[in-house]
Amino acid sequence: MSQLLTLEFSDDVYATLQQQADAVGLSVAELIVTSVVDEQNRLLTVAKQPEAQPEEASQRLLSYAGAISLGYI
Repeated sequence: MSQLLTLEFSDDVYATLQQQADAVGLSVAELIVTSVVDEQNRLLTVAKQPEAQPEEASQRLLSYAGAISLGYI
């Protein structure tokens, strides 16, 4: 199943999209569909990752404290 979606872009935005599409050998429509699908997959992957526990994240951050010396006394 598919749906038709009509988008309106300014000439500048369309020109940029056309350049990007030409660079990878796609039409503007294919570029947009590919970009939307890739972003949707990325968001789904991020949503499935378990969130780190606050304490664990805090410990990881603190492990970097003092790791770099700027040479100041």
